Amino acid sequence: MIRNLLIAILSLGIVGTAYWGYREHQEKNAILIHAENNYQRAFHDLTYQIDLLHDKIGTTLAMNSQTSLSPALAEVWRIASEAHTSVGQLPLSLLPFNKTQEFLAKIGEFSYRTAIRDLEKEPLTNEEYRTLQFLYKNAANIQQELRNVQHLVLKNNLRWMDVELALATNDSPDDNIIIDGFKSVEKNVDTFSRSSEFSPTFIGLKNKEKGFVRAKGKPISKTEAKQIARSFLGLKGTENIKVTTSGKGADERFYSLTIRDPKKKSSIYMDITEKGGYPIWVIDSRPIKKQAISLHEAANRGMKFLQKHKFKNLELYDSSQYDNVAVLTFVTNENGIRIYPEAIKMKVALDDGTIVGFSARDYLSSSVKRPLSKPKLTAEQARKKVNPNLKVMEQRQAIIVNDMNEQVLCYEFLGTLGEDTYQIFINANTGMEEKVEKLQSVEQNYS
Repeated sequence: MIRNLLIAILSLGIVGTAYWGYREHQEKNAILIHAENNYQRAFHDLTYQIDLLHDKIGTTLAMNSQTSLSPALAEVWRIASEAHTSVGQLPLSLLPFNKTQEFLAKIGEFSYRTAIRDLEKEPLTNEEYRTLQFLYKNAANIQQELRNVQHLVLKNNLRWMDVELALATNDSPDDNIIIDGFKSVEKNVDTFSRSSEFSPTFIGLKNKEKGFVRAKGKPISKTEAKQIARSFLGLKGTENIKVTTSGKGADERFYSLTIRDPKKKSSIYMDITEKGGYPIWVIDSRPIKKQAISLHEAANRGMKFLQKHKFKNLELYDSSQYDNVAVLTFVTNENGIRIYPEAIKMKVALDDGTIVGFSARDYLSSSVKRPLSKPKLTAEQARKKVNPNLKVMEQRQAIIVNDMNEQVLCYEFLGTLGEDTYQIFINANTGMEEKVEKLQSVEQNYS
């Protein structure tokens, strides 16, 4: 009798364990499928947008009416912005793709600057026309390369998740079609850029990325990089750490670390600047268990983590929850002025409050000059530029990057109009409405 009872209990245990494992597997697969679908959508959107961009630039070249040219260039700017956004949604952050992103930004700046002026009084110059021809030819190159990649992706049923893993582990195989395809895109853009004379129109935008300009200090060794990783991640010291050197230039060189604990199946990937030893980003691939702490508690732990590691004058700007992970954004607050370009993003596991994702790339690359400039307008003068129907709830000074890719001091107004909440930025020197953003209901902003 007892034997039969034990067998029954053991059977139930085995069935329960198998069911739990099945559920975990199903949930993990659902997350992977969701991510893969997002990557596929972003890639095919990018390919379509580049096709559209090439055609639209060609249309502007054929136009004779200056009245029609302004809206056409505004459409070029819109499509270029969408394409730039699509690139940002692909798992290419670890693959140098700055030349193509720079090209899209150049199209955006040129078309925007040209579209907003009175072309009847100040028509396109010969030099600007040559710039359009340059952009049209380069767009054709990117278009062809992306079409080749798209064809191979569809033909071979390739997965973007494999690309992300290959890039994160620094173990990119020579025959990875997607990676090779995007490297070819980048090489073509770079070659074309080097062989062409840039118009003065581009001078203000030409490679604003200056590496990790906030990374100060002496160069560190690979051994020191390991020590920094152990301290930053709170490692036990039993982990295996593999270090490789990446990047080019004095301000861009960094160490890539792969950290594996023999007792665990998951790995941690991390980049650290060679100059000064600043953590750039961290990804912990461990599975996240059932939620045990709140989003608010995760935000508090994120802030304590930053303070512990000597990141100063940061405040929580945005927090949201996806599955059992808190996604947090912190920005610099200097004497009451929010500096949005200096942002740090984190992911906190809601099962035990540990950091499973960290990115200080924006923070380290920001070149906001100190001391901060003083506004020419008062807050009251700036507020008069805001839609009078907006019910203002909060206001502060802030530094943002506007649509012209310029850093500007603004007055930020957070308010409601009907059921919606908006963030409005008024230039603190000119009174110009630099940006108006509608906040999604899931977003939570903190003052």
